[in-house]
Amino acid sequence: MTAHFSGGAQVHIVHQNQNPSTDFFIRPFFSGSGEDVRFHTFTDVPEPADLVGATIVFVRYVPSAWKAILKRHPAQRVVFFMDDDLFDWRAFRGMPWHYQRKLFRLAWRHQRWLREIGAELWVSSPWLAQKYAAWNPSVLESQNPHGDAAEFIDPAMKTIFYHGSASHRGELEWLVPVVEQVLAARSGVCFELIGDRKVRDRFAHLPGVQVVHPMSWPAYKAFIQRPGRTIGLAPLLDTPFNAARAPTKFFDITAAGAVGIYADSPVYRRLVEHGRNGFLLPMSSQAAWAEAVLELLERPEKRKTLFTMEDHCGG
Repeated sequence: MTAHFSGGAQVHIVHQNQNPSTDFFIRPFFSGSGEDVRFHTFTDVPEPADLVGATIVFVRYVPSAWKAILKRHPAQRVVFFMDDDLFDWRAFRGMPWHYQRKLFRLAWRHQRWLREIGAELWVSSPWLAQKYAAWNPSVLESQNPHGDAAEFIDPAMKTIFYHGSASHRGELEWLVPVVEQVLAARSGVCFELIGDRKVRDRFAHLPGVQVVHPMSWPAYKAFIQRPGRTIGLAPLLDTPFNAARAPTKFFDITAAGAVGIYADSPVYRRLVEHGRNGFLLPMSSQAAWAEAVLELLERPEKRKTLFTMEDHCGG
């Protein structure tokens, strides 16, 4: 089921702050809708009169201040959007403990209340729609939140990057032998990762690795479009949490002016066709990923062809 919207009353988008979920899914959905759309942070609660006939869209999380006012002054329509499986505690296993607590406090424990008030469920993937079919959810497709892609260039120093978050610890560990093999085989290459001290320590034995500190979403959008990156990596382990993901890294890699190597999973098959606008490779072979990186480094004409099709699909 595809999400639809027809109204005319105010739409209040509630999110923690500027974030990728809003920019990949919610802003594009309402863009050009003609609706009076207003964006709020958790503590930016409107007057009760503003809720009369209004639609409230919670992006991933339900803050306590908003839940309290809606209990006293119900809105006409409430929507909960999620782009991860936030309603199944089993899917959180393996995540950092502080992240699990956040998901429990701001999402998981509110699902009964959301059902009681008749909230609609919007999701980011067919997988989530199938899992929560009893809720009759609507699917929002991810769209490019970035500006025009960086121009394709072939710099002397080749930068290969993987920009994972705190929920991608497993993927970072999986990449270690890939990075080791590529750096051992070729000079003039560096790897760029995003991570904390634990990530820096894990890759400290590799002088060709730069670990960038995590940053806000607005800062990241500017960061990703700096020119000079060559290949973007998007590994994805087969876990319950990852099964729910959307192929948003495709847009990040394209925005960087790079070509992508993606996990051959249903997540990325939605956007990527192997050999046409990227590479799809199995997660069962780290050697295959290293070989693909080395192949693309040696073939700038192939990278340019892939990037041209990538930019066409991601525009």
